[in-house]
Amino acid sequence: MAASDVTTVSDEHVLKEAAKWREAGKNVALATVVSSWGSSPRPSGSQLAVSDDGTFVGSVSGGCIEGAVVTEALEVMKTKVPKLLDYGITNELAWEVGLACGGQVKIFVEALD
Repeated sequence: MAASDVTTVSDEHVLKEAAKWREAGKNVALATVVSSWGSSPRPSGSQLAVSDDGTFVGSVSGGCIEGAVVTEALEVMKTKVPKLLDYGITNELAWEVGLACGGQVKIFVEALD
């Protein structure tokens, strides 16, 4: 599935793609929205899977912070240390990556074994 199709992908499809990548021997990280507040683009439970070649499927933000989450996921695959990412209107990085919608979103990123 192409990155341009991320907003129409079900979370079940995200997990199936992640499983396929793991079966093919790729490293994979899974990002999951664990909480959202205000005008955040995606609800809790939304997921994004990232393979070690940078391919991704799913969505955790409707595009506004996806690039930053993919970068963090690639780092998590290398270190095997999960991260809890926090993006919000008060976070200067949120403006840099485009979360100027007035909401807040927390995303848990973990490497899959």
